[in-house]
Amino acid sequence: MSETTPSASIVDKGVAAQLRLPAEEAEIEALRRTIIAKLSYTVGKDPVAASARDWFIATALAVRDRVIDRWMTTTRATKAGKKKRVYYLSLEFLIGRLLMDSLNNLGITETMRAALADLGVELDELRKLEPDPALGNGGLGRLAACYMESMASLGIPAHGYGIRYDHGLFRQVIKDGRQQEFPDNWLSFGNPWEFERPEVVYPVGFGGVVEALDSESPTGRGKWSPAETVDAVAYDTPIVGWRGRHVNTLRLWSARAPDPLRLDAFNRGDHVGALAARARAEAITQVLYPSDESEAGEELRLRQEYFFASASLQDLLRRHRQNGGTLEALPDSVAIQLNDTHPAIGIAEMMRLLLDEHGVAWEEAWRIAQGVFSYTNHTLLPEALESWPVPLLERLLPRHMQIVYLINALHLDALSQRGEHDEGLLSSVSLIEEHGPRRVRMGALSFLGSHKVNGVSALHTELMRETVFRDFHRLYPDRIVNKTNGITFRRWLHEANPGLTKLLVDVAGERVLDDPAAMAALANHADDTGLHERLAAVRHKNKATLAALIQQRVGVKVDPAAMFDVQIKRIHEYKRQLLNILETVALYDAMRAHPTSDWTPRVKIFAGKAAASYHRAKLIIKLINDVARVVNGDASLRGRLKVVFLPNYNVSLAEAIIPASDLSEQISTAGMEASGTGNMKLALNGALTIGTLDGANIEMLEHVGADNMFIFGMTAEEVEASRRKGIDREAEIAASPALRQALDEIRSGRFSPDEPGRYAELVDAVTHHDYFLVGADFDAYAAKQAEVAASWGDQSGWWRSAMLNIAHMGWFSSDRAVREYADDIWKVPLGA
Repeated sequence: MSETTPSASIVDKGVAAQLRLPAEEAEIEALRRTIIAKLSYTVGKDPVAASARDWFIATALAVRDRVIDRWMTTTRATKAGKKKRVYYLSLEFLIGRLLMDSLNNLGITETMRAALADLGVELDELRKLEPDPALGNGGLGRLAACYMESMASLGIPAHGYGIRYDHGLFRQVIKDGRQQEFPDNWLSFGNPWEFERPEVVYPVGFGGVVEALDSESPTGRGKWSPAETVDAVAYDTPIVGWRGRHVNTLRLWSARAPDPLRLDAFNRGDHVGALAARARAEAITQVLYPSDESEAGEELRLRQEYFFASASLQDLLRRHRQNGGTLEALPDSVAIQLNDTHPAIGIAEMMRLLLDEHGVAWEEAWRIAQGVFSYTNHTLLPEALESWPVPLLERLLPRHMQIVYLINALHLDALSQRGEHDEGLLSSVSLIEEHGPRRVRMGALSFLGSHKVNGVSALHTELMRETVFRDFHRLYPDRIVNKTNGITFRRWLHEANPGLTKLLVDVAGERVLDDPAAMAALANHADDTGLHERLAAVRHKNKATLAALIQQRVGVKVDPAAMFDVQIKRIHEYKRQLLNILETVALYDAMRAHPTSDWTPRVKIFAGKAAASYHRAKLIIKLINDVARVVNGDASLRGRLKVVFLPNYNVSLAEAIIPASDLSEQISTAGMEASGTGNMKLALNGALTIGTLDGANIEMLEHVGADNMFIFGMTAEEVEASRRKGIDREAEIAASPALRQALDEIRSGRFSPDEPGRYAELVDAVTHHDYFLVGADFDAYAAKQAEVAASWGDQSGWWRSAMLNIAHMGWFSSDRAVREYADDIWKVPLGA
């Protein structure tokens, strides 16, 4: 598509227009007129001189107009019907690009394609210009986005609440094989989907002092006088549901200083100091997950979490009261879902608002708080269950620290009155960590302040009951429930893989677009070789597209006929990208040792970001790139093995990789992955899974069948037993020639001749400190990879398994998950 569009193309509508039905032509003409109007009167550009980006903005605004009418109708109906609302609080919303999502859900994709074509503009080129909103990191944020879309599709009145990050997490650049982090300037050209609401502003306080207004009662009101106040300004994005029947709101908060410029200081010549308050306030919403290695970074993280929780609660309480609701009836009208512990400070904030701002008595306020809050746990990793130093909370949020102390005291007193006197138990369920430096446990606060707590897969939920919340579960046995994660098929199938969607419609009918369970009909055709060929053709086309993208971005030429073996996820030791690359080195060694063997051509594709301060994860990225450099440069392989690391993994890149994937790597240490959703997306698109019995892999196995997955490695119980025996793997490595050789080559500098000792840390970790069981599971993984290669040789069997994976993935729709939340936790009816 050219940078400018010739005016002649606007006049010349083409031959295709002559073949349309009158109603179709009228709809297309209406869209054309809207786009031109937006381009001229909102973007301010003459169509003759408009750039490609101008056309994108005009198109997005034209689509947004179609959404707004439905948005207004939804809002009026919800208010008039006094319907219970769901408020989904999440520090991340990885929503992805919205143009195709909105077009698809409105059912006007082809209409828009035709309207743009008549204007000389290609929709598929235009969609590439939309930046990915940098509002999340990985599965947590993508799950929140899927659930927001499903709530809209199911007609559940809902608001998402989060932060409008100016720069998001970071833009990942790979230089000399190393990850480098740069600001993600996704807002450089504005955001056509959002509406700034300058009139919706809430003060959020920090620091200061607290005065007791009722000295006779420890549970009485307090008066908090913050030392600092930051304004939270609302930005709204409409989230349109399937077929446009219902539209919900994603409200994100941006931080502003109430007094952005100290004019007295500026006029004295202190031009930088005059802006200090503004810089301090706006730092809250600059980036997602600022490094917390410093005290200032840790404080900023807490400021972020309290900032968005406070603004969100103030907003929903205002809406509830404006609609005529009483605070006593709040649980009947409001359900608040905490997506992990990041918004957990909201429990203390709700108590503060009820007690101090609205004069509700303590017992009633606690009943209300527990009645509205529920909490989703996403991890069993101790370091991921947040806790905050008591001195930090006492200084930054003094009233909230008082409330936490009181919640804890009343909780422990109640347990004592129930006859629970075991000091170990009481210490375990205390909100305050007393061993070592005192810290507030946000997981415990989330549990205690919620009426329901859910895990995100069957295994994860059971492990919650047995490990991190074992004592809480014994005391409150009905509180923990399971809600296995799900994904929206509209984005991850209909949009990402239109070729496969058409195949499914041809086989199962149009109903498959509305009811994921209808995909099960594909299983009846699993042995149809004609369908195998159609599925293979769809996959090959997607792989050719991805191959072109790989060459464009990293300069590596790959063969679409090879097996695309994919691991795309956040880089973390428990996700075991290290296991994958070690087996890749072993495979490389074997191919060099036996060059005439009938090796399966394979492309190993990695993508994912490591936390900026996670040194070892970043070292694994460097190792992957060093191995890629050596393998890809070895002519003796004749292209039969390639290794690719695609930088800056995001939703749009996932949409390109997933439909092109043959093998899905879900190889986390058993018992450590809460659920996973990438496993579902890949299987939905027909990739076969190689994985451990971890997270939702277990439920996928139940639905798909053992013959259609490649399961290996220790179970969660075996992992714990192995760790109890010790995590030194020297003996196992000695007994595994392939692993020993791979580790020796990496240690010797075979892949890092410029710095031979670069990976000694990784080799020592696998050898002597193998907490993540990379060495322990290596042989089982390598054997299963050999089984994968053999299965690839039987193409009919491979495509049969791929079809059965697709057919049995209907249960993993986010619509199913959201229905379960609505029925069991939120107690809200479905509206569509």
